[in-house]
Amino acid sequence: MPRAKRGFKARRRRNKILKAAKGFHSARSRLFAQAKECVMKAWVYAYAHRRLRKRDFRRLWITRINAAARTNGTTYSRLMHGLKAAKVGLDRKVLSDLAVVDAAAFSKIVQAAATN
Repeated sequence: MPRAKRGFKARRRRNKILKAAKGFHSARSRLFAQAKECVMKAWVYAYAHRRLRKRDFRRLWITRINAAARTNGTTYSRLMHGLKAAKVGLDRKVLSDLAVVDAAAFSKIVQAAATN
């Protein structure tokens, strides 16, 4: 039985990893063994950070809403409680955008929350 060198399949597998490592520094983009480690780790980080990004954006929105709420004479927690009581269905992303882009509309929302 002849010896099989696994040329094509192995090369295709290695090239897939090396293509994913494009842009990595030095041997990490050129040598298969190092590239494989770095690509696998990069995929792990990418998976984790897709979830962390959602938390980070929520924190940013809350910070912006709180800053805008304090300029209107209330706090974030009082504002959110008032909005829930007033049955205003705006989420934090929209409220944050309003606070940054349209301060007058945000102050109207604060007034609506303060009445309840």
